[in-house]
Amino acid sequence: MAEVEHPTIKDGWFREISDMWPGQAMTLKVNQVLHHEKSKYQDVLVFESSDYGTVLVLDNVIQCTERDEFSYQEMITHLAMNSHPNPKNVLVIGGGDGGVLREVVKHETVEKAILCDIDEAVIRVSKKYLPGMSIGYQHPNVSVHIGDGFKFLADYKNEFDVIVTDSSDPEGPAESLFQKPYFELLFGALKEGGVITTQAENQWLHLPLITKLKADCKQVFPNVEYAYTTIPTYPSGQIGFMVCCKDAERNLKEPLRSWSKEEEEKLCKYYNQDIHKAAFVLPTFARKALR
Repeated sequence: MAEVEHPTIKDGWFREISDMWPGQAMTLKVNQVLHHEKSKYQDVLVFESSDYGTVLVLDNVIQCTERDEFSYQEMITHLAMNSHPNPKNVLVIGGGDGGVLREVVKHETVEKAILCDIDEAVIRVSKKYLPGMSIGYQHPNVSVHIGDGFKFLADYKNEFDVIVTDSSDPEGPAESLFQKPYFELLFGALKEGGVITTQAENQWLHLPLITKLKADCKQVFPNVEYAYTTIPTYPSGQIGFMVCCKDAERNLKEPLRSWSKEEEEKLCKYYNQDIHKAAFVLPTFARKALR
């Protein structure tokens, strides 16, 4: 094993410690470090873990592991895609690992999918070390733009049916993607009846942040709902999504389009029609806070 030193790895264990989840940490056993670099924007680490496959870490925070990534990628994508009657033009902001793209192009309605990520290093490293996720890049309808999603959006008006913001946490490069001006840009870039999903943190840890995020979204979009999924390697084992739509009447909690049971089992490991509905059912403490 080539010895690559990294401050998060001690005695063969990676430790994810952050002020965003005080007093707790996620630890994963490391077989070997595959890659480490400081990109222009963040610290990029890839390691092979003992039980979770290859792990991508940005700024010392786990972004995805091969074992459980599908839960996040499928849910953030299909909650939006299946809440739109006919999504043809889709934009992914962030998501350089390619997982959301992989899910987007499962929808045969899609004619154009653009991915915009600020950091080419994430795309390059994912193509090399996470082939099962970055497969979406090979699709003929996909194009990639390296740059700031915020700036990129400003050039588009009334262009997209669905926009998925697959961002890291609101510290560092992704901070602006959790604020009201960003949602105003999203609203403007969407066509009539358009839908967005955005990574929206964890009920156990970030309820005040989620409550504010929902309030900000409601000032911009007439239709806003919070959903969540379970995922072992994210803090507290779950992650949420804000789902927003330009159409006030649409019921985001019921899929507008759905696959047959056979198709679901072929296309998805986590998402299905029932879990789409269930994702919006919140525990009492969260329901109360977000009411």
